[in-house]
Amino acid sequence: MGVLSNKIKEEDLKPGDHIYSWRHAYIYAHHGIYIGDGKVIHFTRGGGHEIGTGTVLDNIIFSSSPPSSENPCAVCGDQSRLEGVLCSCIDCFLYGGELYLFEYGVSRVLFLAKARGGTCTLASSDPPEDVIRRATYLLENGFGAYNVFKNNCEDFAIYCKTGLLVITSISVGRSGQAASILAAVSVIVSSPLRFMTTSLPGLAMVGCGFYSISRLVSDIGVRRDVSKVPVERLVANPNVIETEATPEMAKAD
Repeated sequence: MGVLSNKIKEEDLKPGDHIYSWRHAYIYAHHGIYIGDGKVIHFTRGGGHEIGTGTVLDNIIFSSSPPSSENPCAVCGDQSRLEGVLCSCIDCFLYGGELYLFEYGVSRVLFLAKARGGTCTLASSDPPEDVIRRATYLLENGFGAYNVFKNNCEDFAIYCKTGLLVITSISVGRSGQAASILAAVSVIVSSPLRFMTTSLPGLAMVGCGFYSISRLVSDIGVRRDVSKVPVERLVANPNVIETEATPEMAKAD
């Protein structure tokens, strides 16, 4: 893995890998867990979802599933109207995009060098067998309602890899993509920045520094408002993220 790209070949994938593929001209990436045999478990807001519900971005990023066609996939069938946790072949997951590997346990230097969010985290991954067990359990039982900021495809994959959930209701979820969006918006609208420097280069440096720090403190690997939640407990009580998750729940999954 390099600083500029996390691209990987399909033959190099291992069961339990967190993979992603960019969508809509690199506007956002779709994430999933590779479970072997050319299959990926992923979480999506499908094309059958009603317009006008969710956030504005939920409606812009309407679906991560491939559109229906006259020749549906021989393996997956037509999944375009489905939503929630799905199992797809890797070709349907990629939908013509390139394959990338999400990195875990990276250093702070490498994390900050990768300016685009949603590609790596400081958090460590659990063993592959735990990752696959969570993903398959959620395939059967669901992962709650899709929300672009608090419960999206990247959040799903990170939970499968780490078992970590955000235990506060006032902050963004685990997604590095969502954290990057909010950090960028904060830089743009933060009026105090213009009083810190009068030069354009100076303003750019302050803005970049603010963006980098915001991304870092939002990463699941350094946050203090997270707890390890067993997948069975999460499914039994979908509101555990905001109501029952406590540090005492940080036991083995």
